[in-house]
Amino acid sequence: MSGGVPGRSSRARRVLRGPRPEAVPALVARAAAIVGALDIAAGVFPRFRHSRMHALAEVLPGSFGPFAAALSLSAGVLLLLLAHGLKRRKRRAWRAAVALLPAGAAAQFAYRHSLVGVLIAVALLVPLLRHRNEFAALPDPRSRWRALANFVLMSAGSLLLGLVIVNVHPHRTIGDPSLADRLTHVVYGLFGFEGPVDYQGNTSWTVAFSLGALGWITAVTTIYLAFRPEHPAARLTEEDEEKLRALLVKHGGRDSLGHFALRRDKAVVFSPSGKAAVTYRVVSGVMLASGDPIGDVEAWPGAIERFMDEAKAHSWTPAVMGCSETGGEVWTRETGLDALELGDEAVVDVADFSLAGRAMRNVRQMVKRIERAGYETRVRRIRDLGEAELDRIRRAAEDWRGTDTERGFSMALGRIGDAADGDCLIATAHKQDDEPGEYGDLKAVLHFVPWGKDGASLDLMRRDRAADPGMNELLIVAALQAAPRFGITRVSLNFAMFRSALARGEKIGAGPVLRAWRGLLVFLSRWFQIESLYKFNAKFQPRWEPRFVVYRASGDLPRIGFAAMQAEGFVDLALPVPRFLRRRRAAGRRPCAHAVPERDVRAA
Repeated sequence: MSGGVPGRSSRARRVLRGPRPEAVPALVARAAAIVGALDIAAGVFPRFRHSRMHALAEVLPGSFGPFAAALSLSAGVLLLLLAHGLKRRKRRAWRAAVALLPAGAAAQFAYRHSLVGVLIAVALLVPLLRHRNEFAALPDPRSRWRALANFVLMSAGSLLLGLVIVNVHPHRTIGDPSLADRLTHVVYGLFGFEGPVDYQGNTSWTVAFSLGALGWITAVTTIYLAFRPEHPAARLTEEDEEKLRALLVKHGGRDSLGHFALRRDKAVVFSPSGKAAVTYRVVSGVMLASGDPIGDVEAWPGAIERFMDEAKAHSWTPAVMGCSETGGEVWTRETGLDALELGDEAVVDVADFSLAGRAMRNVRQMVKRIERAGYETRVRRIRDLGEAELDRIRRAAEDWRGTDTERGFSMALGRIGDAADGDCLIATAHKQDDEPGEYGDLKAVLHFVPWGKDGASLDLMRRDRAADPGMNELLIVAALQAAPRFGITRVSLNFAMFRSALARGEKIGAGPVLRAWRGLLVFLSRWFQIESLYKFNAKFQPRWEPRFVVYRASGDLPRIGFAAMQAEGFVDLALPVPRFLRRRRAAGRRPCAHAVPERDVRAA
């Protein structure tokens, strides 16, 4: 590869490879899940305890004495909760399992004098102790919102499992209680009280202890998550930001996505020399980097090594979204990861752009029509705008956002008007109305971030929905025509996912597989703007620069894709915040923290 990137030996590449799934943790996790499922089945279903599995279920850790059902259920739920952590080699999950298994073995021997139960616990404990070095992963970044999520999910699961427990004893139920009575019995039981449903014999005690165990587990896990030390989500510190800006001054022209590394909801790792860095965010256990490393290409391997070490230390799945071909070659060579073409970035060379010619006829006609309708455009640096106008633009961009979810990660800066972002370019469309609205004559906004000293990269596109169609085309043309005045020679526009497949699939002679793949992409475009982005970009006759996703194994791609959709804001697992609260909260922020990360077109 050109660029003078130093090579590494095969041994070094093996060392830098990401956290491959280890055989022992995976087997232990599966064993814990199986044992947990059997424990739950033994505690919930009466017939299960009289089946051929009875002999095994009775000697599982936690299935002993007069409280067998409740303790079996508790052990099963806890083991299932621990299984995922064991698979990810989490140290805390290992400690919990090591503490749980001896306790279960001691209870087996003390209450039932069961040597078989002790042997089963020991059989699981031995590989845990023998391979303890495999379980060294550190905890994930967390916040106390996880306590609320745990309470909601565990409560829902406890209600459903509680209804199963209440309803699996039809021949011992006294009377014919209604569904409301059964649900009330579950709710009461989770809090340790007797409900309206009654049973014959000892079944009432079995149901009561089982429901109480579910309520206890829900309460304990929620309290633990609420009161444990909080680790905040990724944030870029002022010192980190200063270092990144210094690297961008020297090497920012290499990657059009470089300036987006300054998003303040990203974390960063630097190379040992400090001459290169990788920014990332952890989403659902995926350590997601975006674009190429920042800084001197000679120091990229050192930053990548730090990135992979961090991923291994926490047992995160490493991935890179939207790196260039050069970046993909370095990532794959230094780590042993694989790369897959994700799409193409549209880049317009300002010197070659013109509205003349047949190819630009539609854009030319649209721009002329809008200009005749009375619209005018202004292209300026952020530092040339007054604070009052900046505030009006921020509020307009917030209101004009197309969705309730704020979007953006790999190709969005997440703010407008920061004092440190004075070199950012902003293009606005204006039209005088008889009755000016809340934002005066402002009708549309485009925001560009610097791409080195002679480039600009599109950040967001927002417009008033009541304005005439074609605002985005109008402002892109205005920005391209004004670019020479600012010393800009190249402009990065939108990113088009799977562009090559769409382009080749519509040509004569395309095979059935390619046509089927294009058909699927067109179908998905109803939700993700895949085809519309490609066609919008193609209007400006750009050159296409391929972008890649770097991943560890093919089996990780669905997880990486889901994490990327979460990071970009297409999937939101958090509790929604009402719009009026978001606006009030945004109004109280300082300008540099005002989040406007979603773009109408840029990164779907």
